[in-house]
Amino acid sequence: MAASLFLGGLAFLLAVVWGGPLIRVLRARRIGKQIRIEGPQTHQIKMGTPTMGGLMIVVPVVVITGVITLINVVVEMNEGRPIANIGQQVLVPVATLIAFAILGAVDDLQNVRGQRVRGEGMRPRTKWLIQVTLAAIIALVLHFGPSQLRSVAIPGVVERVDIGLLWIPIAMFWIVGFSNAVNLTDGLDGLAGIITATAFLAYGIIAYLQSFAGKPPGSFVEVSNLVPFSLIIVGAILAFLWFNAHPAQLFMGDTGALALGATLAVVALMTGQWLLLPVIALVPVAETLSVMLQVGYFKVTKGRRLFKMSPLHHHFELLGWSETQVVQRFWLIGIWAAMVGIALALL
Repeated sequence: MAASLFLGGLAFLLAVVWGGPLIRVLRARRIGKQIRIEGPQTHQIKMGTPTMGGLMIVVPVVVITGVITLINVVVEMNEGRPIANIGQQVLVPVATLIAFAILGAVDDLQNVRGQRVRGEGMRPRTKWLIQVTLAAIIALVLHFGPSQLRSVAIPGVVERVDIGLLWIPIAMFWIVGFSNAVNLTDGLDGLAGIITATAFLAYGIIAYLQSFAGKPPGSFVEVSNLVPFSLIIVGAILAFLWFNAHPAQLFMGDTGALALGATLAVVALMTGQWLLLPVIALVPVAETLSVMLQVGYFKVTKGRRLFKMSPLHHHFELLGWSETQVVQRFWLIGIWAAMVGIALALL
């Protein structure tokens, strides 16, 4: 844990140093956020704020985990041990982070400079198909690869329940669903960052506590490897929040939101405690449900709205809450949900 906390602190320092130059580059290239006209009018002032801020998170995480993995390989080679499985438990979530960050970056660039109406990004169907394809590859690797994931931990049940091939479509749904859920949450200064940092910290704690008990029956994942990875992401997100605090100098964009959501789902899947993800990530789930309910209610009632606006954070803005109040109150709910999730994981 001491090493993991140190790496998290290192990620914070590297990301903070990297943040200023990144903002200047994004401004020079005019990669600024496009604000949809149907959004709250108070958001129009944010027009042109640099986006693709997810790079500030992804780059330090990839660099630090890559260096640590390389060091482990060298150590294992010097001691004469096989290196085939070195870092396998971290490479999958890192690859997930990179793949979804690239997808998000393409979407952000099309949002700014694409041929479609500015502010719309990639076509939803194209984006969804790519997400599903990436999720399928990740799920297959986790299921049939060295990790051999196929079970679920249920609170109060000692042994994990083997669900076999059913694990694959569930994993795909989790990865795609939470990548989009975090993306929907990314609508206010600091909101998505502070919520995902809390969720990653919760799963880092869960992985740390699991490491004392050893690998559960049927598990091939060394969860202790997920502790430093989760805390490195937390450190990088906290550095991003330094620049994303209201009024934001930098937006996360799909580059960060898609990557963090998908990676959070993968970490949850690898701990086996993925059933608790809707609890720990309660705010993104509520944001997603608000959009689904709004669309469904609008169609059924032929034009009436259930909320003043969706996602949910806009509803509370239009009720009169300030942006800072919405973010802080949602964060309090996120902390409470993380505490409940950790408690359930210990049952």
